[in-house]
Amino acid sequence: MALFTNKNLLNINPTRMISIKLNKHYLGLGLLLLGLVSCSEPWEDHAGVNDSNLTLNLNEAISQNSQTSEFGKLLAETGYDRILAASKTYTVFAPTNEALAAVDAPALSSAQAKKLFVANHVALTAFTSVSQQDTVSIEMYSNKYLQFIDGNRIADAQVVDADNYTSNGLYHIIDKGLAPRRNIWEFIKDQAATNDMSAYLMELNAFNLYPRDSVAKANAMPGMQADSLSNSYFTNVYNLNNEKNKYTFFLLDNESFTEETDRLKPYMNRVSEDSTTIYTNYFTTRDLAFHKAIARENLPDTLVSKFGVKVPLTEATIAEEIQLSNGVVYVMSKLEVPLETRLLTTTIQGENPFGFSQSDKRANTFYREKADPQGDVFFDIMVQNHRVPRFTIYYNASNLYTTTYQVYWRAINDIQSNTFQQRVSFGGFISPTDGSLQQPFAELPYTNVEPNTYEEVYIGEFTLDQKGRDALLVSLQAANSATDGVNTLTLDYLKLVPVIK
Repeated sequence: MALFTNKNLLNINPTRMISIKLNKHYLGLGLLLLGLVSCSEPWEDHAGVNDSNLTLNLNEAISQNSQTSEFGKLLAETGYDRILAASKTYTVFAPTNEALAAVDAPALSSAQAKKLFVANHVALTAFTSVSQQDTVSIEMYSNKYLQFIDGNRIADAQVVDADNYTSNGLYHIIDKGLAPRRNIWEFIKDQAATNDMSAYLMELNAFNLYPRDSVAKANAMPGMQADSLSNSYFTNVYNLNNEKNKYTFFLLDNESFTEETDRLKPYMNRVSEDSTTIYTNYFTTRDLAFHKAIARENLPDTLVSKFGVKVPLTEATIAEEIQLSNGVVYVMSKLEVPLETRLLTTTIQGENPFGFSQSDKRANTFYREKADPQGDVFFDIMVQNHRVPRFTIYYNASNLYTTTYQVYWRAINDIQSNTFQQRVSFGGFISPTDGSLQQPFAELPYTNVEPNTYEEVYIGEFTLDQKGRDALLVSLQAANSATDGVNTLTLDYLKLVPVIK
């Protein structure tokens, strides 16, 4: 680094240099103080407020305020007076005496109801009317989440007097009592006696749709309402008992539920009538829950479910709209999902096998990332020069329907100049002695894999009459030859397209 001097700098009066340094020091200190003041939150400034409430705790301030004194009596009756006298910091949304008098009787009908009602007005930590966010989701002591909007509205109650500071928090005075709403799952439980779809969903507390369901239920924590996985619908679709998230749920009336399940039942044949009914009901209901709360005026004409099913909506068939603590339920007098969109195509990715007929051919197995002539990247598998007649790659297909399937593949032969053959089989089992495929119920014919063909190719069809297990064995089998280049296997993907009966 070059060293240089400047005569003007060397000739500066030392006293003036000290003055400049001091001025810079005070200027920096002033900017720092200004930054602290401008960044501080109202709660951080409350200690400087000249307010007699600061000598009172929340319970005392609310009870002594003429606008909220009746809510103060309710605090004492439910034991929340002791909670709000503690040294922690709280926020309370205190309804006026008039608002409390207007609360529906069931919300205050018992000691337990009163306690839950009060808990729905109390939150831990301070939430002032000033925030960088338009909407703040606040967890109340009731375990419900309420939206504090623009600092002047909590749920559907208006704030009439904000930011009343006390020694251990603050309270806002609101014009309506915040009676805790049921969540979607609580609503479904209440409908189970009269609504067939609700009754079925309750049965999934005891029935495991898939083996993983029993594991989830075994690990569920009793009493942890928001995180419980005590129902198979929670495990496989959405946990409608979770207060932390918002959902939209379409509940079919009995006639519509019967119509939907009757149309789907021919595609859900199981080993018994009971299991057929259970799985038919599940595949009917799984596409009717969505992971966000959608207001009626914002409902589109089609929603796409978690599983990719397009669900058409008609506002005229909404019989009832119920706003709940974790979303909204629309009771539907009719909701018809066309079978063409209900019965989804199953795609099996070639690069995701679960096994091979022989495990010692890793050096001959290539998981490839390549680009097709259009520049689109794809992933596939290729097994070459393994010298094993009928070498087989194994896959699983899940959630299939009992119908005929048209089968397509994309199989890229871009290494060899010659054509080779391979075939796909369905069902059967893997021999425990030599890993070979045994007794498949459907074998498609050997099909040519031409060099440099990137198009999807139709290879045949098979019919699934009855589905007794959750997963169907799918096998990709090489030619009955030990010759290199003749017994190659390759697969980008398989498509199983269900046929409407």
